[in-house]
Amino acid sequence: MAVIMTVLCLAAGAETSPAARTLKGYVRDAADGSPLTGVTVYMPEIFVYAVTDTNGYYFFKSLPARELTVQVSMVGHRTIARKVNVAVTDTANFRLSEESARLGEVVVTGTAGSVSERSTPLAVDHIDRAQLMATPSTNVIDALSRVPGMSEITTSGGISKPVIRGLGFNRLLVINDGVRQEGNQWGDEHGIEIDDGSVASAEVIKGPASLMYGADAMAGVIIMHDMPSVTSGTVKADVATQYHSNSGLFGATAGVRGSVGGWTMDGRFSTKMAHDYKNHYDGYVVGSRFRDDAAKFSLGYGGDRGYSRLKLSYYHLTPGMPEGERAEHSSSYSKALPFQQVHHYKVVSDNSFYALGGNIHAVIGYQQNRRQEYEESADEPGLDLMLHTLTYDARYSVTAARGLKLNTGVGGMWQRNVNKGSEFLIPSYALFDAGLYVTASYALQGWDFSGGTRADMRHLRGFALEDLFTPFSRSFYSVSGALGAIRHLSRAVDLKLNVSRGFRAPNLSELASNGVHEGTQQYMVGNTRLRPENNVQVDAGCDYSTDMLGIRLSAFANFIRHYIYSAATADAPREGVPVFGYTQGNARLLGGELSADFHPIEPLHIASAFSYVNGRLLHHDALTRYLPWMPAPRINSEVRYTLIHHSPVLQNTYLSASMDCYLRQNHYYKLNGTETATPSSTLFHLAAGTDIKAGRGHRLSLLLSLQNIFNRAWQSNMSRLKYIGGVNDSNGRTGLYNEGRNFVIKLAYNL
Repeated sequence: MAVIMTVLCLAAGAETSPAARTLKGYVRDAADGSPLTGVTVYMPEIFVYAVTDTNGYYFFKSLPARELTVQVSMVGHRTIARKVNVAVTDTANFRLSEESARLGEVVVTGTAGSVSERSTPLAVDHIDRAQLMATPSTNVIDALSRVPGMSEITTSGGISKPVIRGLGFNRLLVINDGVRQEGNQWGDEHGIEIDDGSVASAEVIKGPASLMYGADAMAGVIIMHDMPSVTSGTVKADVATQYHSNSGLFGATAGVRGSVGGWTMDGRFSTKMAHDYKNHYDGYVVGSRFRDDAAKFSLGYGGDRGYSRLKLSYYHLTPGMPEGERAEHSSSYSKALPFQQVHHYKVVSDNSFYALGGNIHAVIGYQQNRRQEYEESADEPGLDLMLHTLTYDARYSVTAARGLKLNTGVGGMWQRNVNKGSEFLIPSYALFDAGLYVTASYALQGWDFSGGTRADMRHLRGFALEDLFTPFSRSFYSVSGALGAIRHLSRAVDLKLNVSRGFRAPNLSELASNGVHEGTQQYMVGNTRLRPENNVQVDAGCDYSTDMLGIRLSAFANFIRHYIYSAATADAPREGVPVFGYTQGNARLLGGELSADFHPIEPLHIASAFSYVNGRLLHHDALTRYLPWMPAPRINSEVRYTLIHHSPVLQNTYLSASMDCYLRQNHYYKLNGTETATPSSTLFHLAAGTDIKAGRGHRLSLLLSLQNIFNRAWQSNMSRLKYIGGVNDSNGRTGLYNEGRNFVIKLAYNL
């Protein structure tokens, strides 16, 4: 269906309208007027970019004759954004200032179309490709976990589950290729099947985003943007590689993008492999090895009427399954029992057209997720789940009057899960949901207002299987809403307030699981009587931004009715593992983030961020007072000094020292040993990086980083391995520890 839709849209728009426009200009340094090479000039509404040449010149062809947002960015400089009406002008010149503490004019797309980050009342963080490149990580969620307010639940280096302000699993959505990523994310050790090499930038929306994205966006949304198309008549390519000394991780990615006559093409292949990692207490953690491979291809057409793109992708992950074994040496990259195989296929038709005085954006996608667990044999899986997902979203956006923007749309999904193995954890099931929403935003004399409402329904049907699962059927309905305001007191100060209501239906695992989950070493028991979760969240924030000092404060209070969680029961172990059951209660989460960015002199950059969340079950005793999986309070700090900003050969050459401090987590769910306290840990890191000019606008980027320089043996309370492995007989330590000292080198070549 996605292929057919794209073909029809391509055929309808294959003839370029004579009204198509061009845009050209120069980007120069604001200080001395010199041309800037390698600047990215990006138009988010039509998903097209150009890169300035050695003269600072850029050029776009086949543009729609209307007002478009132009975002201009370069490493070491403040990002700027400007509205340009290409129907009346074909030239736009820009001047970029050196990086300072002042917040850049970043355009975000995940709230209500393309808007400035300053104009949305929700807490939103934007992470570009340069920042991802400069972050040592094993996967894209690991890289994003440094964002204030965000953390990860890990199962070694290959699997990371995102958590926003203490909420994870099915309480947040990950959007990739324009559709929600669906891959049985209810599992503790089920990661996100996304190739980090294909991610051009990411947005982290903290707070209920149910208006645009429906059920399951209670905690927020993580939007992964793929590479935009290049301007017509150009070809761009990139290759990158990385190596990690601790786990022997080797990764490589290569991509090529081209455009001619409005037609665009994009192809990419990535691979990554790692052996078991090591630390001071455990030696090598057996089963922590992994490998992933990914391929992606897209074809599209863009012109005056809009664009249409067909995206095809495949992701294959083979992670080991740590069971507590430790070894003095384990450097094999080969898979060894037990292990998982995850195959994720995706086809997406992404279409955007200018019509009816506004914009119509329609996206339809199909995903197949095949998750297999191999325990006794490398040829025959025990658990074997095949999940089919069809998602759809259609949205109409229009600027109705001066400063007033309206969005209305419909979205939802259909799912069918089939058990194909010899072991069973959840029943086969069918799901359908749909939602209808309206949002609005309005700007008026130093104020920005936004809000909206949405109605959702979800129907879930579980099928019988022998004596393990009985058939059941549940339907859920909800109305969500949000209202927010921003007061721009001055160019330096913004005040934000947002009140929102979210919704989440219980997932299939929570309702009907009944079996051993080998990946978590737990026997899971569902509860078909669970009620849907509903929450009300209040967000308040203050941004202060000058050239020397930037401060961002975000606070929230989140009240959730019928919060669903799993906990160890008092039942005797089944099949040799403890029994965990699902229950629910009313919960309250309080917390926030405070970040500061200080530039006392131009080359010196000092940044620090503090993240905190306190999650409690209301009216519970001391054993069950605190919610499970609550991240510890965290401080992230960095001091960076730029040695060379611009030179004939080098640019953005820097040295940095950073610290990650995880405070002691004494707030944990104690009943039946579900969780235990986690001591504090402080890790120190060093890094150096530079861009090397390679001629004709080509650029080689280099990163050298030493992580955990003192080889600190530490445990994160968000690591599942903390509860695996029992007592280490050699030192009396309980559970498996995180990775020790690690040297990382990254190389990226853009041409």
